[in-house]
Amino acid sequence: VQLLESGGGLVQPGGSLRLSCAASGFTFKSETMAWFRQAPGKEREFVAALDWSGRDHSKYYTKSVKGRFTISRDNDKNELYLQMNSLKSEDTAVYYCNTLPYYGSEQSAAKTWGQGTQVTVSS
Repeated sequence: VQLLESGGGLVQPGGSLRLSCAASGFTFKSETMAWFRQAPGKEREFVAALDWSGRDHSKYYTKSVKGRFTISRDNDKNELYLQMNSLKSEDTAVYYCNTLPYYGSEQSAAKTWGQGTQVTVSS
């Protein structure tokens, strides 16, 4: 399993970023996928997820990002995305992608994680 997150950076409050996750080593198109984040001194937390189809009705989010972030996927490219709009300082964290053990879960059972991509929201 390999997960390579990219697209992070420094952005001002109110700005936008689009994160990407390139996945390999497993059957990506069959898996429920999710984004997580870990802020300094805090536990890693769930951000957003979607089922194998990527259909809108399958997407779910943690309350703090609902309406600002959009998760999507491209099963032909084995890629997962997170469009982040109206960014706030509290969104500052390292962002990771990974699988979920079942649809509806908010905790990954995965043992392998990528390096993540740093998102810093600051003026």
